[in-house]
Order: sequence, then structure tokens, then C-alpha cells
Amino acid sequence: MRVFTLLGPSQSGKSTLVQALAALGGRADRFDLCDTVHLHGFSYLDEPWCAIDLDGGRDAMGHAGLALALSDAAVIVAPPDPEAAVLCAPYLRLTEAAGIPTFLFINRMDSPSGRIRDIVAALQAYCGHHIALRQVPIREGDRIVGAVDLISERAWRYQEGKPSALIELPQSVEEREQQARADLLEALSDYDDHLLEQLIEDKEPASGELYEVAAQVSRGHHLVPACLGSASHGNGLTRLMKALRHETPEFSVLADRDSAGGLACAIAGLADIRKHLGKITVLRGLGEGVKAQGALGGTAVGNLMDLDARAQRDSLPAGQVGLAVKSDHLMPGHVYDAQGATSLPDWAKAPPPGLRQLVTPAHERDEARLSAALAKLAETDPGLELSQDPASGHAILGSQGPQHMRRIAAKLAEDFGLEIEAGPVATGYRETIRARAETRYRHRKQSGGAGQFAEVSLVVEPLARGTGFDFKETVKGGAVPRNYMPAVAQGAGEALIEGPSGFPVVDVRITLTDGKHHAVDSSDLAFRIAGKAAVREALEQASPVVLQPILNATIHLPSVHVGDLVPVISTMQGRVLGFAADPDAPGWDIFNAQLPAVVQDELHRTLASITRGTGWVVLEFDHFEELHGPVPAQAAASA
Repeated sequence: MRVFTLLGPSQSGKSTLVQALAALGGRADRFDLCDTVHLHGFSYLDEPWCAIDLDGGRDAMGHAGLALALSDAAVIVAPPDPEAAVLCAPYLRLTEAAGIPTFLFINRMDSPSGRIRDIVAALQAYCGHHIALRQVPIREGDRIVGAVDLISERAWRYQEGKPSALIELPQSVEEREQQARADLLEALSDYDDHLLEQLIEDKEPASGELYEVAAQVSRGHHLVPACLGSASHGNGLTRLMKALRHETPEFSVLADRDSAGGLACAIAGLADIRKHLGKITVLRGLGEGVKAQGALGGTAVGNLMDLDARAQRDSLPAGQVGLAVKSDHLMPGHVYDAQGATSLPDWAKAPPPGLRQLVTPAHERDEARLSAALAKLAETDPGLELSQDPASGHAILGSQGPQHMRRIAAKLAEDFGLEIEAGPVATGYRETIRARAETRYRHRKQSGGAGQFAEVSLVVEPLARGTGFDFKETVKGGAVPRNYMPAVAQGAGEALIEGPSGFPVVDVRITLTDGKHHAVDSSDLAFRIAGKAAVREALEQASPVVLQPILNATIHLPSVHVGDLVPVISTMQGRVLGFAADPDAPGWDIFNAQLPAVVQDELHRTLASITRGTGWVVLEFDHFEELHGPVPAQAAASA
């Protein structure tokens, strides 16, 4: 079985293309995962194929790496517009990182918005490998009515809903065809000495030899061949499928790319949870393959099924793709042998979340069920990141974007019967002091029985940023017995949980200097209460200030958008630290900045808008600094 993944921006025509390709072989099976991944099983020239179609846009990017890990090749579907090339940049970057043979299909050539050479040049800016045009269009006025294959030099005229018709090469296209063919042969000759000799000697290479050279070059991922067509009109489909059939590498190459060991039995790629089926994992067999009820990852695998999710199978041989059900121990993103598992390479991992929200159940009784459901979804959806809010204990769900979050909410409702409420995550403000303060506090209580008595004198003073909390004592003469000092320290620590503005207090030293006790009425509880109250009084007198967390932002974005980002950082009260070209990704920059944590959601939204969904940011806490001005209303309300 051959497997390829279709990638591309939204509205590029991927779904139309994959359905048209599958229809070339007649009957096709389809299985949908997570509403964003669609598996198509079909036959072409009596050979089995599986096409993995991913929705476009940032919200589905979490699945892209895992889809490629199951695939022998990738097809990037590009719109026929040079301005849209930047939307293909994340997919070109991913396929480059994965080292997977990649084919480019420029779709909707019936209505292009630019010249082919301009479209290819715009795409080339984001591709580390040379993009080699394999066809040139035949034009009649403003319409593209066919294409010329640059290797065979045969011309084909498109026919609506039918295979293209072979025609004589039009004179109007001869000059462009000769120039484009010369460029293609020169590119291919860089990887074949015999072809290079023929070109130097002005010999015309045979078409059969050129096809073989092109196949070897594509299999080795030395070039990215580009084909033309229009999926909605059935144009260019046969040429693309022939390229995939002859130029996709053997299945054994995939195991090396995925870092699979010699004992590996299967790759666990994509996964989903269905209400009546439970967990479903897409497997591709390796080595000796997988048997139903056989050992995989140290536990017996459950049932194995075909892509139609109806027919069961006894085994999954090497190269075949199937579904494993009742196998909850299988985790996507791993290569399994009979006894254990290893993680796929880093390129298969999802981008960092672009949206963080605090998630709570609509009904308090569902708290435990929601935690269990979110944990299951996080196992199957690589684009999700699950953490816990330390203040409230509620779940923080990181998703790829608003659409992804809406899909998660819908899945929780449909498959788990859970309704959720989602809101912003409170910013982790802190407080500290700027001055030294002394206070004396007496706690006395008489309630009929044994009383409570404790008196403490203490000093609070600021420490360097990041130091934390330090407690010490300088009591002399036993004014406060030593057995009560831990209680004073405990009370002081409790007072720092919530400062005058309602936030935790940091970077202070508290020194117990004096006090009094009573032989009968003093106790740990009395000194803890006294210590807590004394610290609260002292903090009010020590010029308290609010500290805001500052984050380091490492932003990855296409270079064309860097200029738009600089003023945005300034309006968010951030600092631009610099930017430079990404050494690992042509056409991309790495932009470094520092910003207040309170603007991180706004940063994600603005970055998505500026970069048209292509950029992402990695945020890390750096330090706290004094907040000038009022505390944002949202933060004050949640304190």
C-alpha cells in the first residue's frame, strides 16, 4: 500500500482533489478522524492507496506531523496566486523538516491569479529544495486549456470531466516549453552524471531515461516536482497520480525517516475517540506487522479493522494501514515493537497552542467526569495541551485556535455528554514591598475555657527580585519560646498568600525580633494567628506594589510579516529584542521580544491575524517587574 498526505491552506481544493484522485480507481473507502483528518482508501491501476486529507489552517496543524509519519510522500496543494504562497509556507517548512518526498500541485488552473513562473517563484522563497516545474500551461487568450509535459514533450488538452486529449504541441507554447524543459533538465542533471554528460554534448536524452532520473531525484527528496491542474474539472489528475506511483519511494524508507528500530511492528499515527467504539488508533504495519490480539507495546492489541471501520482483519502486514480499536494503551506519535515504544522525531510534534482557556463544567457534579474526558482527548489530539490552574485547580486547555476549541467543546457534548464553560486564564500577578516596616501585634482571646495569648514584634523588608520568602528570628531572652517560632513562620507564610491587592507576596524577608508569651494561654495556634495578623499590618505600611509577569516570546513567522509585528509589540507594552532569519527554514524569521503576560492572548490573536494563521509563538516566563498603573479589571476581579 502507498500512503500520501495532502496538505495546503483552506480553500485550496484539497478535499476536491483527493476525492477526484480516489474516483480514478472506482470505489473508495473513507474514514474521518477528529472532524479534521479524512482517510481515503482506494485502488489505482490495481494497487492499493491511502490518502490522508487534512483540513487547512492552523487549527488542524497539530495532526500534520503524525499524518506525515504514516506517509510515503506529501502533496502540497497550492492556490494559483503568488500572494497565497505564504499560506503554503508552514506546509513546505514541515515537509522539509520531515525530509519526506514532496509533490506540489498548483490547483484551480482554470482561473489563475498570476503567471506560473511567479507562483513557483513565490513558493520557492519558502522551500529549501528547488521546485522543478514539470508542466507548462497551454493558453488560449486568458484561459488555460491544457498543459505540456516537459519530459515527454507531449501536449494535452483538458476535457471537462474526462481524461485529457493528446494534441500536437501548439506553436504558441514552443518557446516557453523549450526554456522550461532546459531548466528542468539542468536541475535534474545535478543529480545524474550521465544526464549531465548528455547535456554538455548537446545530446537529446530519451524520455524513458529522463523519467527514471526524475523518479530517483523525487524519491531522494532532492527536488520538489510541481504539477498543474484543476481538481474540480478533473484536469491534471492522471499526471499527478502517475508521478506519485512512479516517484514515491519504497515503504522501507519511511521506517528510517521515523527512526523506527529493527524490531518495530507498527507506527501509531492519528487517533480519535468515538462514542460507541472508544479509542481508535490509525496504525501502519512495520517489519513483521501486527496481529489481532497480538503483543504490541507490551500489551495485547485489540481488534484490527480496515479503513471503512466495518471489516475486521486478522493482521496488519508491513506497509498496510488499518484501525486498532479496544487498544487504549496505544498512543499516537509512537513507534511500537512487541514490548515497548519510542517517540517519533520532533518534526512530528504539534505546534505550541495558540489559545489557552480555563475550562470548567457547566454543572459542578461533572467535575470528575470532565477531568477524565479531557485526559482522554489530550491522549488522542496532539494539538491539545492540558494543564492545571494552580489558583483554582481547574483545567487549562491549550488548543491550536478558536475553531479547534469549538470542536473540542462539541466533542465533549456529543461523545461524553458534557457541557463546558471556557474563559480566560487569570494572569499570575504578584506583590512585593518597596520599604521596610516594623509592627507589633498582640493576639488575646478569652472564651470561658483556656484562653489564647501571643504577642510578636517583627520587621518586613524587601529582597532582591526573584529571591522569594525568607524568615529569620533575632529574639533574645526567651521572649518567644523556640517551640512557638515555627508557628509564627507558618502564620507569616499564610499572610503572604494574599497581599493588600489580593495577590501572592514575594521577595520579602520577615524577621521576628521580640514578643511575649503566657505560660498557660500561649499556643501554636495563638502565635500562628499573631504572626499572620502582624505581617498583614506590616505589608500595608511597607509601600506594597503589584508585580506583573514578563514573558520571553520567541515568534516564528514568514519574513514578509516581520515589519507588521514591530509596532504591535510596542502597543502591547513589549520590548523588541531583535529578529533574524531562521537558519533552518527559508523565508522565515525568528523574532524575539519580551511582553507582559497579560497580553499573551491578544498576542496570539494578533499574530494569527498578521501572519494569516502561519506564525506561532513560544512563550516562557522570564521575570517579574513592577506594574505601573492600575491592575487590569479582569485580574483584580479574579484575585
